[in-house]
Amino acid sequence: MTTYLLTGDDESILRTAVHDLVDELVGDGDRSMMVDEFDGDDYELRLVVDAAQTPPFLTDKRVVVARDIGRFVTSDVGPLLAYLDNPLDSSDLVLAGGGGRVAKKLSDAVKSSGTVTNTSPPSRAKERRSWVADHTSAAGLRIKPDAAAQLGEWLGEDVGRLDGILATLKGTFGADHQLVFADIEPFLGEAGGVPPWDFADAISAGNTTKALTLLGRMMHAGGRHPLQVMSILHTHYSNLAKLDGADARSEKEVMAATGIKSPYPAKKARENYERLGGASVKRAIELVAQADLDLRGAKDLSAELVMEVLVARLSKLRR
Repeated sequence: MTTYLLTGDDESILRTAVHDLVDELVGDGDRSMMVDEFDGDDYELRLVVDAAQTPPFLTDKRVVVARDIGRFVTSDVGPLLAYLDNPLDSSDLVLAGGGGRVAKKLSDAVKSSGTVTNTSPPSRAKERRSWVADHTSAAGLRIKPDAAAQLGEWLGEDVGRLDGILATLKGTFGADHQLVFADIEPFLGEAGGVPPWDFADAISAGNTTKALTLLGRMMHAGGRHPLQVMSILHTHYSNLAKLDGADARSEKEVMAATGIKSPYPAKKARENYERLGGASVKRAIELVAQADLDLRGAKDLSAELVMEVLVARLSKLRR
């Protein structure tokens, strides 16, 4: 039998993934007799280990589920590590993240003997489109590629809403209908929040209309305070300012100059600096600084208006 560790940033997606995995493991068996589930803040790991070490009764195997496994620190997981060294052949063990960061020793132990799955959706738009299409197919629906792209963009950071939307669409259209975005749109409601890099990309591309739309989604559906959005913009343009005079051409050189940790954001930073140039980056920082003062009371304007004016001005900057 196998040990599974599922992690992810979105609790709704994570719980759905755990539910689907347990259904797959149980198959046609009697769930009430096969599954032992541990949830909440009160259970102890020794109880999970005891359950996993108990032979099944009137079934061919047991499925033991432990949720919020991240609340256990390294000093707590010793009994579980000992079990993973010699697991019972008749038990499947499902460990679900949550409650904190999963102890590295536990994650490494599962990697060496079982399966580790990160359920978090991808952050990049192209990969998110494929992720949406895969989930739609798994739900028994067919969707056109452009509709999957629009759905992924509409959901933004609120990808936890996807399963509910797919269930509604399946009940409405069934499995035979190939969905276009016009079929999906009436069931979507308010557009979800968006990742900061999508917002910054729209500004850098000079797409004022899109940038203002994404600003609204960040502050409303995304629940970000204007000062949080200001912090995102400050970080974005500060990184570009560090490239002024650095002659950083490769992604590694950009990472060294800015402190950016990953190649893809470094590539985007280099592209954005080349698009703006040093003078426009300096002007952008001046605009961000003035808007920050305005948000704190320098001008008698609403926070939303201050941000809209700032984003419109930033999107007009060019080399």
